[in-house]
Amino acid sequence: MSRLSADIDPRILEEAQRVSGCKTKREAIDRALREFVARRRAQELSSLAGKGLVEMSPEELAGWRSGAGEPQ
Repeated sequence: MSRLSADIDPRILEEAQRVSGCKTKREAIDRALREFVARRRAQELSSLAGKGLVEMSPEELAGWRSGAGEPQ
């Protein structure tokens, strides 16, 4: 892991720490970045809906992701 120095508005950092329940500023920043990336990836994936790239229903895909079922 690399170190980084950044100027972050202390009010928004405190708010992020409070609403996330994180005990440290580092944890709050890490969680915020991970959630941001996950949200963007989900947006990218949803933009592919209906493009015919995957021939599974949303239910089949959810089952495949959870490991409960195999795609057909």
